[in-house]
Amino acid sequence: MRRKKSGLLFFCILALGLASVIALSQESTPGTALCQGQVLEGLHFPSAVLGREVRYAVYLPPDYQISTRRYPVVYLLHGFTDDESAWIQFGEVNSAADRAIAEREIPPLIIIMPDGGVTWYINDQLGKVRYEDMFIQELIPYMDKTYRTRPAKEFRGIAGLSMGGWGALMFSMRHPDDIAACAAFSAGVWTDEEMVSIQQPMYDRLFSGIFGSKLAGRDRLNTPFRQHHPLDLAKTLPVETLKKVRYYIDCGDDDFLIQGNAALHLALNERKVPHEFRVRDGGHSWVYWRTGIVEGLKFIGQSFQR
Repeated sequence: MRRKKSGLLFFCILALGLASVIALSQESTPGTALCQGQVLEGLHFPSAVLGREVRYAVYLPPDYQISTRRYPVVYLLHGFTDDESAWIQFGEVNSAADRAIAEREIPPLIIIMPDGGVTWYINDQLGKVRYEDMFIQELIPYMDKTYRTRPAKEFRGIAGLSMGGWGALMFSMRHPDDIAACAAFSAGVWTDEEMVSIQQPMYDRLFSGIFGSKLAGRDRLNTPFRQHHPLDLAKTLPVETLKKVRYYIDCGDDDFLIQGNAALHLALNERKVPHEFRVRDGGHSWVYWRTGIVEGLKFIGQSFQR
């Protein structure tokens, strides 16, 4: 009887030990205990430049609420007709960032998503809507004061899709002392031939009032356009100015913007400006951007590390 009890006791101890080992191995497997960051939506700040409030959303990394440290920041820009909620609602960037941080693919970071309306993130040619001035002069300083960012160029990146890709490139090229790295997805970039040939109703819908009124043909290639268009900036800005920022450009092989993005790649290559250029299978869609955002954040995140 004692032998049976001793054997049973040994079996129970062995079983408990094995269970503990299995539990510990599961806990140590990356990704099994995913910590979630915090998403704050419906936020706004008062802009004196625009004379109105600007809406924005923010992603805070998982340990933000329990630490006192400061974090690098990425400004993530939406596309035409979307708003500050798009990258959360359709891009699921919060979930992507949670996983990438947990797997140590990117450093913990803050993501700021401002509402850009249909401004193309620039000052319109009449100076009535000065979005670019607001972004540089007000938005960045406000976020540095409101959240625990690392308020220096070397810890600040920018990314965006479509109109937001244009914005990310434009801000990086025109304000290289404020931004360390840029990731542009399906960026709004056109060759001259493409811009001239856009059907008038579509051109008016996209750019009405931005570069001028009722522009047609080569009149569209005016000074306000040239001064903000990423392809023109890549061709005309001093090479040393362009080299102040790291660039990641990603556009699908079925995207209607692939020709302009390829031309941008070739222009940067010709001037020996370092950059990464990716062409993946896909078009101008959220499926494409959702599956690419982590690679863009990884590229930007490399600028924040030593």
